[in-house]
Amino acid sequence: MLRVIPYLFIGIVTSLYFFPISFTFLPDNINTKMMLSVVGIILFLYKSVKNEKIVMQQGLLMAVCIALIFSLICYISTDLNYTDDYSYANYIVSFSVWLGGAYAVCAFIRSVHGKIDFRILTLYLAGVCFAQCILAMLMDSIPVFRIIVDTYVNQGQEFLLEVNRLYGIGAALDPAGVRFSLVLVMISGLLSHDDKTRQSNVTIILLLVAFFTIAIIGNAISRTTILGLVTAIGYFVFSSGLFRLLIKLGSVRLGLLFGGLLLFAIVISVYLYNSNGAFHGYMRFAFEGFFNWVEIGEWKTDSTDKLNREMWIWPTDQRTWLIGSGLFDNFIYGTDVGYCRFILYCGLIGFSVFAFLFVYLGVFFSYYVPKYKIMFLIFIILTFAIWFKVATDIFFIYALFFCLDQFITPSEEELFDENSI
Repeated sequence: MLRVIPYLFIGIVTSLYFFPISFTFLPDNINTKMMLSVVGIILFLYKSVKNEKIVMQQGLLMAVCIALIFSLICYISTDLNYTDDYSYANYIVSFSVWLGGAYAVCAFIRSVHGKIDFRILTLYLAGVCFAQCILAMLMDSIPVFRIIVDTYVNQGQEFLLEVNRLYGIGAALDPAGVRFSLVLVMISGLLSHDDKTRQSNVTIILLLVAFFTIAIIGNAISRTTILGLVTAIGYFVFSSGLFRLLIKLGSVRLGLLFGGLLLFAIVISVYLYNSNGAFHGYMRFAFEGFFNWVEIGEWKTDSTDKLNREMWIWPTDQRTWLIGSGLFDNFIYGTDVGYCRFILYCGLIGFSVFAFLFVYLGVFFSYYVPKYKIMFLIFIILTFAIWFKVATDIFFIYALFFCLDQFITPSEEELFDENSI
């Protein structure tokens, strides 16, 4: 039992980074992502002093430069428009906080496992997302548990309860759906390309259980998860080796396990849909588009109807198209569409730089990690697809990738021995 404690601790730390929360007994502007960033910066400075030099990976340096340029453009927009809305003028700060937090998470993982690679990171993220789905169901079905969590965790739960939405501990609405989507794609990548994973039936089953749990409950938490589900299944079908002329035994075993667990997930979901009122409601919400397609012959949801009817709001003058209005916060334009909000804030000039950052990150990692090239290309597609729904970004996942062993120079690796923390 004691051997499990370090892994449980790492899981909690990873969750506090991936699904940051604030505490009711601390100021609202302090969250766990910031706390981990402070720890990460301290660790980085300590190891840099010990190594007598500061090392920055070349690919990361380029990303920092792009983020700085974007922040500068946003600041110019606020200055020219005489606003004090620095939502993205401070993006380089948010960028640095995510990077510092990722450094801390990876340092903790490395202290327990002696290394950190894509496989280990994916296993932890899959476990965290699975746990968030279970926590959301427990909080929904056990009021006392929800009250205890809400007493100490501040995550805007008043609004979530008002609109009757499932939520975990830090996992709610579109931000949770974005994270679930990325992890679903990562699970598909691991199952498709990692030989060590494909050789272990236990690991495959655990990953598939997490996959289908996130696919079902994650969609009930946030329907944005459907983007990751569709791309992850497509990725898996394309890359798993099941449809090649020469099919390996491992691919057959993987396909059988995937099909078996898919059937099991469908049976359980149908049973709960017909026997549990709360689950029935959440499934109607999660897969509203599917139910509408079956029942009325049209794929639509209330969200997509509202999006198409009310949310596409564009600048009305050339100046705003070019450099924006310097206004982003407080839902001032009445739109949640990422493309609209970014362009209204910093214009096409700022948005182009911001978009280029995520194209660059996807291309960079697809080049240096060719085994997962398709996965990173999917991340680029997801970035632009997510902006149809919400104004956010996925640098937090790239920050973790930059801290993997593959992107640490030899002189830095020596600092991450098992006794370093």
